[in-house]
Order: sequence, then C-alpha cells, then structure tokens
Amino acid sequence: MENIHQNDAITLVGITKTFGEVVANKNISLSIRRGEVLSLLGENGSGKTTLMNILSGIYYPDEGQVFVGGKEVAIRSPGDSFALGIGMIHQHFKLVDVFTAAENIVLGLEGHGKFDLRAVGEKVRAICERYGFDITPEQKVYDMTVSQKQTLEIVKVLYRGADILILDEPTAVLTPQETEKLFGVMREMKKDGKAIVIITHKLHEVLSVSDRVSILRKGEYIGTVDTKDATEISLTEMMVGKKVTLDIDRKVPVNPQKRLSVKNLSITGADGIKVLDNITFDAMGGEILGIAGISGCGQKELLEAIAGLKIVDEGSSIEFIEPATDKPNSLIGKTPRQIKEMGITLSFVPEDRLGMGLVASMGMTDNMMLKSYEQGKSFFVERKQPHDLAEEIKDDLAVVTPSINTPVRRLSGGNVQKVLVGREIAAAPAVLMTAYAVRGLDIGTSYQIYNLLSEQKDKGVAVMYVGEDLDVLIDLCDRILVLCAGKMTGIIDGRTATKEQIGLLMTKTSHGEENANA
Repeated sequence: MENIHQNDAITLVGITKTFGEVVANKNISLSIRRGEVLSLLGENGSGKTTLMNILSGIYYPDEGQVFVGGKEVAIRSPGDSFALGIGMIHQHFKLVDVFTAAENIVLGLEGHGKFDLRAVGEKVRAICERYGFDITPEQKVYDMTVSQKQTLEIVKVLYRGADILILDEPTAVLTPQETEKLFGVMREMKKDGKAIVIITHKLHEVLSVSDRVSILRKGEYIGTVDTKDATEISLTEMMVGKKVTLDIDRKVPVNPQKRLSVKNLSITGADGIKVLDNITFDAMGGEILGIAGISGCGQKELLEAIAGLKIVDEGSSIEFIEPATDKPNSLIGKTPRQIKEMGITLSFVPEDRLGMGLVASMGMTDNMMLKSYEQGKSFFVERKQPHDLAEEIKDDLAVVTPSINTPVRRLSGGNVQKVLVGREIAAAPAVLMTAYAVRGLDIGTSYQIYNLLSEQKDKGVAVMYVGEDLDVLIDLCDRILVLCAGKMTGIIDGRTATKEQIGLLMTKTSHGEENANA
C-alpha cells in the first residue's frame, strides 16, 4: 500500500472497479504528487481511463479509498471532483460550437442570475497570459483550430480552480509543434505546484515530459518508475510483461514498380468546399508510402477515392498499373468490388471498426468467408480455407477470443482490428491501403503489424499507410506524402525526414514543391 504523504495531491489505495464479469481495475494503489507530471501508461484495455474516470466522478469504485491532500474523500459525481480541484480533459472535447470561449467556460457553472462576461473575460485573459495560451474570450469555438479547442478545455478547468489536471491522450490530434507548446504549458503548471496526469501511448512523449511513470497491465498496478531511469524498451517490457524488440525492419526498396498513378485528384464535399484539391503522386510496388496530416485533412477521403468509395471531381485521374502486363487501367467509375478484384484492398480502421469491413454478428471464420464469397465460391461449402485463415490470424496476431466462431462484436476493439488488418493482408493484394491500422493496439502488436506491412512491401506490394505517430511514419515508410487542409504540401524521403519538417508541412497551406522528393 502507498504511504500517504502531505505532498501527495491524490493517493489511491486498493481501488477495484468491475463491469459485469470484466475487472477493469484490480486493487490499484498509487500516488499523484503536487508539482509533477505523472504519465499513466498501459496497453489498450489496461484500465487507465477507467481509473481516471473514478477520479473525475464518472465511475465510483467498488472497493478502495481515495485521498485528496491526505484526507479521505468520496467522489460520487463530476461536481464532487471539481469541488476537490480535479479537472479532466477528455479526448473528445465537450464544447458548444456557436458559443464564445468565455460562454463555454461558464456553461454549467452555478451562478446567480447572468454571468458578467466582461469579468469572466478578464479572468480568462489572465489565465491565458500566465500560460501563453493563444485564445481570446470572445473567440467562437467554430473559428478555433483543434489545438485551440484543447487549450479552451484546459482553460475551462483552470478557471474552475483545478490544481490536479488529467489529460487523456492530449497529443493525438496535435502537430509536433503544438505538442511541444502543450508540454511547455504543462511544465509551467508544474512550477505552479499543480499535479498533472497524462495518459498517452507515445513513449517518446512520456520520456520527454513526465517526472514519473505509473504502469498498469490488464487492470493491475505494476509499478511506478522515475522517468530519468526509464527507456522505451524498459517501459514497454513493464507494460507487456515480457521481453520485446521495438525495431521496424525497413529494407531499401528493390526495383520498385509503379502500381498507382494519381493525377489532379479533387473531391468536393456536399457544402461545396474541396475536401481534396489537385493531389498528384505515384505509389510504387515494393515501397511503403506514408500519408501524414492532422486528422481530417483528407487522408481518409484519399484512400476511399482510390477504393471506389468516393465520387471524384471531373478531371481527376486514378490509374492502376497491372503487375503482370504493366497495362494502366482507370479506376474512375469502377465499383469498389471491381477495384478489389483487380487487387487493390483497403483496410481502414475507423472509429467504428465494425462499420466497415466486418459483420458484427459473425465469427472470425464467417468474416473470412466474405472474401471467398466475393470470389464466387460456394458460400455454404467452402469453409476449410476461411477456417484455416481465421486460425492463422488468431495465432499470428494473438487475437483474444473464446473461439474463432465467437461473434466479433464480443471482441475488444483492438482484437477486432487485428481480424480486419489480418484479413486484408491475407488477400495478397497488389496495392494494400491501410489507415489507422494500429489505433488502439498495444505496442507489441503494433510492431507486429508494422513488420507485416514491411513483409508485404518486400513481396512487391505497394503499401499505403495512414498513421498518427510521426516517429513510426519516419521509421516505417520509404516516402511520406503530407496533406494540409486537403492540399498536398510535399512528398519527402522517410529516411531523411524529421518530425519538425513533417509538422511544418502539416500546417502549411501553399504547395511545397521545394520539399517534393518524389
């Protein structure tokens, strides 16, 4: 059990939380100190967010005690949490678009009559000046960047008097420059004696910003280490409980062959605004082409256009060059099934993993059969091949399922994802497009997927990879195409690229020909 020190902002003792048969937190004891940044680390499903939701009053523990400032407390609602000075900034912002920053800050606060928005504005300005935030009280949320919306969420909890801040995956939607700015703010807050908890899966960020790291594994507390004594490997091994290697085997492309030629690709949305604007590039067999950009900059639409799922503007050209004949075939106007039959597969992992590609009520074997069925084989007779493929994917990617016939809706998000990615790779395509293939996966499985993609490249497949982690894009990809607000701002060499260079291209609005290295 943790000793309770007066310097501890929060001490948790023996916290257990279950949901039906699932034990999310089991007998967890740890402390959060004033004037420090504590990283909370663990694989997907290890219980990190549940534990922090207990502190923010969303859940109440089945067992255990919570001490704030050395005194035992009961946090039964978000209101109780706020009253104790705890503020949580969630991944999905809770803001009203048509309101100003000041209006969002006082929304839901108990007040007598109307708030004096001028006085609110002055207090907001003082907080912004103290920490170097770049928002104004009068600014409407719909005019803000993603980074500014996150800033507003932080200002909101500071305005309400929080001195213990919990940030859940705060850098998922930020550029490297915005991330560094956020970390600078966190260091200033630390100087003010605030306690900060950051939940993140990016190990380089953990090592850069935190003082200590607490690790959870399968709902249990493994231990806390000083960041200065930790490495990416040591933290990963604590997370997964075994020896790991964090290496991506990137070979130099051998005799790359053009497989896709995209020219002047544009897509106009229903509101008349261009989602993609004049995109031109080639994808080569035998290389991995990375696609980088802030979330919502057109990455999804680019892959969907190639896969036949999006209507493109007139003048757009997408050609597939057949491996056997080198004959170009236009994909414009073809159905997704026709495109898939040519050897172009899209493994897209959206927020709703079951929304694309898998049938929730079916088991793994039947989801594999969907591929066989499309190829015209008997849906009722041909079970051996899909069954063997399901078993292979289950073993190779360590899919946790009671049986390969258990409906996939009963699998965790990460396991659903393994089934989806494994199935697309098993289709032996000529072009494999994959978006957010490791979203929600633990680090060990993520590296398995990276190396599976590298194996496909070595077989001559043209791999297109959309990912959120710039370190991985740089280690995995041969070339990286960068998008900003639907425009292509450059194609750069993955072997020489830096995060700063990609970050600048992600926020640039003019076409960066000088950066092109196609």
